[in-house]
Amino acid sequence: MINKDIHYVKKLIAVGEHQQLDFKFEISDSRKIAKTLVAFANTNGGVLLIGVKDNGNIAGVRSEEEFYMVEAAASLYCKPKIEFQVRKWTVEGKAVLEVTISKGDQLPYLAEVEPNKWLAFIRVNDETILANNIHLKVWKKRHQKKGIFIEFSDKEKLLLQYLEINPNISMSKFCKVAMITKKAAENILVNLITLGLIEMVYSNQHFSFTFKRKTPEPSRLSGFM
Repeated sequence: MINKDIHYVKKLIAVGEHQQLDFKFEISDSRKIAKTLVAFANTNGGVLLIGVKDNGNIAGVRSEEEFYMVEAAASLYCKPKIEFQVRKWTVEGKAVLEVTISKGDQLPYLAEVEPNKWLAFIRVNDETILANNIHLKVWKKRHQKKGIFIEFSDKEKLLLQYLEINPNISMSKFCKVAMITKKAAENILVNLITLGLIEMVYSNQHFSFTFKRKTPEPSRLSGFM
């Protein structure tokens, strides 16, 4: 870890937290930080600035122990292990750690949130949120070596016709409109997402589905879809 010019860090802080940037005042729990690491790896990668408060004020890293806690999080509480790079900056006489995580190639990455309980997380805007069954099934399908074959039934056609008129549709609404079970709806949505026809969006703490845009906004999980 080496000292660098401080202007780069101040520019990062000035931008504020977003999908690929998170501030941490301190690292006191390796399991908690593991959630952030896997969220970055499962989405578009990102940068974690340690020693910076949520409002952007520089508090500084209190000890080298915080680096070792990130290292423990990446190796012990993330599965697969997450690789990261660290740079140490001195800003206003205080130490700030820049931890960079690349987008992973072994999705999904899981964090051990409590003993023997592993969960996947994603990054949306400035939030780290729990991945759902749709995410998990899409990741699994994309890892399959064989191609995807889909026979468009009336249910798929109904969904696409609905989205031509409406901006989005929720899981419950799709089940109701198509008169199918949640499991059947999930399978259809997973196939269409994998084919790149639709995407999942997150708003007001809920997921919905819409036609995939050519240039997705960050809140549309562009790293995932």
